[in-house]
Amino acid sequence: KKAMNQALILKSGRKCFLKNVLFYTVFLCLLNACQSSDTKNQNNDKSVRTNEAKPNIIVILSDDAGYADFGCYGGKEIPTPNIDALAKLGVRFTNAYVSASVCAPSRAGLLTGRYQQRFGFEHNMSGAPAEGFTREDMGMDTSENTIGDEMKAAGYRTLAIGKWHLGDDEKYFPLNRGFDEFYGFVGGHRSFFAYKKKPGREESLFDNRDIVPENKISYLTDMWTDKAISFMEKKEDKPFFIYLAYNAVHTPMDAKKDLLDRFSAIKDTGRRAAAAMMASLDENIGRLTQAIKRNNLDSNTVIIFLNDNGGATTNFSDNGPLRGMKGSKWEGGIRVAMIVNWKNKVPENVPFDQPVISLDILPTFLAAAGAKQSGSKKLDGVNLLPFITNENKAVPHEILYWRRGVAAAVREGKWKLIRVKSDPVLLFNLDEDISEKNNLAEKNPDVVKILLDKLSTWEKGVSEPHWGSAYGEENQIIKHRMSTTGREMEKLYP
Repeated sequence: KKAMNQALILKSGRKCFLKNVLFYTVFLCLLNACQSSDTKNQNNDKSVRTNEAKPNIIVILSDDAGYADFGCYGGKEIPTPNIDALAKLGVRFTNAYVSASVCAPSRAGLLTGRYQQRFGFEHNMSGAPAEGFTREDMGMDTSENTIGDEMKAAGYRTLAIGKWHLGDDEKYFPLNRGFDEFYGFVGGHRSFFAYKKKPGREESLFDNRDIVPENKISYLTDMWTDKAISFMEKKEDKPFFIYLAYNAVHTPMDAKKDLLDRFSAIKDTGRRAAAAMMASLDENIGRLTQAIKRNNLDSNTVIIFLNDNGGATTNFSDNGPLRGMKGSKWEGGIRVAMIVNWKNKVPENVPFDQPVISLDILPTFLAAAGAKQSGSKKLDGVNLLPFITNENKAVPHEILYWRRGVAAAVREGKWKLIRVKSDPVLLFNLDEDISEKNNLAEKNPDVVKILLDKLSTWEKGVSEPHWGSAYGEENQIIKHRMSTTGREMEKLYP
């Protein structure tokens, strides 16, 4: 009997034990499920917070403006209060460069963050293809990631507005190059007003893949801004990236009558039109910044403004003290106005005097977004944020390079060298001679040799041009001679 009782007790204990095991197993499973759900929710919340923390990003590009056409860069004739306000509330670069002195290759460098010579994009697409290439190859190499690709990979919705000028074939179309939306034209220029007859594809205004009827076109500078504002004001979960490439103040010199009347005191009709077009550009940048504030986006929006190259020989622009114009390796061809504005993140009303280049824009935006580069090719630009906030006291670039056909240049520190085919090498001390009047090559042969060697080494890492220039070599050679002086002479060699 005693043995039986012990057996019953043992059996009962086993049942109890199994019940307890089952209870605790179920309890632990439920607990793990709850914790997993909480962790998932926390991760989702973190993801949302990360997206909210990412700034909206806008790059504003003007076209063919002169260095001294902006008030904040010394301009006196044309008021530009809205562009000046960007500079007052941000960082104004005094040694900013683009990677090319003409429109299309300059844009290719900006949008890829790489010297465009690395993929053969050295000239505007007006010449003939080089040996081994066809007209279908004349565009921004499709193996290159664009800033649109990078921003989209970083979680942004992307829009390209205005002038594209990076290839006419479908494979180069903005919607195939990283942009969710496109509102602009694919060529290099068109009328700011409506054409009376249906234009060709390059001049047509695209709204994504639809062509906008000419009778719907008012004035392009206004229309570009309207589109940017409507894109910003969409209620979306993702932050936005806008590439806003105004075609002002590129030719044709199409100005609105009320603005022409405002500048009636300017007697030269060409310069008056340039002033009116610049005023329109500035007013539209003001409309854009006001919309950013109105939508409470100003504390979380990065804006970089720059010009695509020096003032052109044909649009009555003013390059101020800089020698040369669009198309040259003189400072007047490659040094540009450039401003970065990001409330509470970058200093206000501060000049930055070290050399920077448009190639820096893509890596700077990636850093602002807290994103890693999705493409595999090494960028030539650098993230400017630690330099302009003084976290990094070094210089962003030890050396910068340029080449377009027979003309090439290099800048290292104060020294700038220009090499043009068989002509004598030019060397300038930019710290003392921003107007490049005094060729110091003969007095500094060691500097010349060092810079020529570095330029030659850089050229080994780039491609030969995939197409040529319609202007040929002679134009480039003549415009870089010391004897070609003064604006009137410079304008003879576009």
